[in-house]
Amino acid sequence: MSDSNLKHPLEDSTASQERLSKVARLEGFSDEEEEGEGLVIAESVNPRMQRYLVAVEYIGTRFSGSQQQPKYRTVVGVLQEAFHKFIGQPVKILCSSRTDAGVHALSNVCHVDVERVSKRKPGEVLPPHEPSVVQKAVNHFLQKNEGDVMVIDVRCVPYNYHARYKAKDRTYFYRLLSGPEPLSILEKDRAWHVPEELDLRAMQEACKILVGSHDFSSFRASGCQAKSPVRSLDELSVTEVPSTPCFPSLTERAGSNLNNGDPLTCSSQPKTQTAGVTTNVGELVGSTDGDTFGLRRQHRCYFVTARSRGFLYHQVRLLVAVLKCVGTGELTVSDVERILKAKNVAAGKPMAPASGLYLARVKYEFP
Repeated sequence: MSDSNLKHPLEDSTASQERLSKVARLEGFSDEEEEGEGLVIAESVNPRMQRYLVAVEYIGTRFSGSQQQPKYRTVVGVLQEAFHKFIGQPVKILCSSRTDAGVHALSNVCHVDVERVSKRKPGEVLPPHEPSVVQKAVNHFLQKNEGDVMVIDVRCVPYNYHARYKAKDRTYFYRLLSGPEPLSILEKDRAWHVPEELDLRAMQEACKILVGSHDFSSFRASGCQAKSPVRSLDELSVTEVPSTPCFPSLTERAGSNLNNGDPLTCSSQPKTQTAGVTTNVGELVGSTDGDTFGLRRQHRCYFVTARSRGFLYHQVRLLVAVLKCVGTGELTVSDVERILKAKNVAAGKPMAPASGLYLARVKYEFP
């Protein structure tokens, strides 16, 4: 097989090059920004290529954002390097949502085109890898690096299936920890610490004003490239959740009766019954000086959930900043309505820190 036959069909078409240039310009959008609704990207099809939809999680504080940047470590850059090591040739990865430095992802989605060529017989094209093979192999190379990004799902999709433009909606979480105690080092860069108490009911009332279709100019950071400030916020809610979802407090642990009757739970300490709850001696349910020594006081934890087809630049962090001020009493629910109607970002509050923001899910429909 000649070298000319190995070229991707896109390389032979001037029109296709122009389309690729258009895609490259569109990549400048940021995470909470116009998502190209209604835009269709025409691409030539190479039957030897398999397009994969790849879901990834990552620790945002380890990266200078998701999109590739010269001289900076980014999520896309690290993924492309891992794929290159896996298949032996460079790839181009496109993300569904661009996240800024410090923003985490429970699940961001990208797509990548892979041509599986035989390493024993150069030029011989083999059947595409199974998604499970791609996931395992790429994670192998990711974990040999820093281990701060991981592939959590892979799916084969048609060649014209675009991770960004096929997304039906995006869900973001924002995590706030409320309480006077200093933030645990285990929570560093994972949440916004608010020393004051938060009025959950007032924050929920403020959400009712902001949810729906509005001109969100007051929640649109300067530099936003979206053509219109109008967005439909399908969900905006605030809920209180356990402050340590992975490690319950001793009271929660005892109250859930985790050890009671479980033959797999091992302990060298004798058991005692306290108000019908089995606990270890020395871990009494209550609050005495002996009980609390060496135990960190828990913060109250609040989750803001925002869901939409697309967001304006920094919209979620600007919304959270206003909700937080409602919770502390700095703003009233009526103030939120005034800020929304002002259609000016200066009417609101400085945006919330990036470290509390998580891209939680990008939703798709598959044929």
